[in-house]
Amino acid sequence: QVHVVESGGGLVQFGGSLTLSCAASGARFSIYGVGWYRQRPGKQRELVAGISSGGNINYADSAKGRFTISRDNGKNTVYLQMNRLKPEDTAVYYCSLAAVLNTYWGQGTQVTVSS
Repeated sequence: QVHVVESGGGLVQFGGSLTLSCAASGARFSIYGVGWYRQRPGKQRELVAGISSGGNINYADSAKGRFTISRDNGKNTVYLQMNRLKPEDTAVYYCSLAAVLNTYWGQGTQVTVSS
């Protein structure tokens, strides 16, 4: 059974930084693409950044230049370094592991940016 756990959220001031971690167990982690998504209050869930099994990376326009996604297959973990945070980054951040036939989600971690 695959288990995905996000951590690292919290309260941060405008312009601050946070690093989110997504740890997975029960899966052959290296074969999965991993995405960080967020759901802001009253909004649909949206992709923030993704990293493929081969290391290809993509970012939402809102994340470019501020967020960095990386993965450590040895630790079964993907990170999202978030810099220059803004109040509009306030959201629940979710991690998703995706392969051809399966997608697994974590429970989310709250990020709140105060102005």
